Amino acid sequence: MNEYADWMPRLVALAHRAGEAIMEIYATDFKTETKADKSPVTAADIAAEAVIEAGLTKFAPDIPLVAEEAASEGRVPDIFGGRFWLVDPLDGTREFVNRNGEFTVNIGLIVDGAPVLGVVHAPALDLTFTGLAGAGATVSRDDGPTKAIAVRPSPAGGVTIVASRRHGDPEAIDRLLRGHPVADRKTAGSSLKFCLVAEGEADIYPRFGRTMEWDTAAGQAVLTAAGGHVTDEGGAPLAYGKPGFENPPFIAWGGMEP
Repeated sequence: MNEYADWMPRLVALAHRAGEAIMEIYATDFKTETKADKSPVTAADIAAEAVIEAGLTKFAPDIPLVAEEAASEGRVPDIFGGRFWLVDPLDGTREFVNRNGEFTVNIGLIVDGAPVLGVVHAPALDLTFTGLAGAGATVSRDDGPTKAIAVRPSPAGGVTIVASRRHGDPEAIDRLLRGHPVADRKTAGSSLKFCLVAEGEADIYPRFGRTMEWDTAAGQAVLTAAGGHVTDEGGAPLAYGKPGFENPPFIAWGGMEP
């Protein structure tokens, strides 16, 4: 992992450059288009992906890159060498369109089916999270000092659940939490939900709607480095490199036990 630790500052800088490209477009009267899968796309998605692709290709040309916008056009490399990048250049495009600030740049590295490194940068919020397997997770705010983060033990007074504004399933969540008192419920956009659990601001993030691997890889890397874990509904670890890159329903856990 020493090689990946050496890469982290460059990856953070790359995510920030992508964030700058996003914010330039965020300040304009941008247009929104619809892709074949009915999801939105803007010039910011395209611009940020171009920045990240150029940066990763420059310093790690031997590692295949799977990125959301390229994949939507059918450009997917052979990933069967054991490791590959998963990039969502603008996670939370709907949050971007709605201008609520809760969108992120996601860069994740997969090794043998598991995310081992992740950078999640929220440019409108001046937030950057990192995670590296075996080295821990961090957060920096407003260009301030970088601080270590970790999941919290399950609170005695009840857990805090974080969910998407649009993809929550109240009945499924209630079934999942049967036996666990709920103290609070929060909503957040993009991969920030993983990060809220990683820094102990929430205890569980269940997702029963459709997601793709590039949506989750970086956030899962941050959470697992912070001491959490992500499973499917059967309790198996959420794995990567699946055909079509589509995730099953999953649950992101902090310090609480399933």
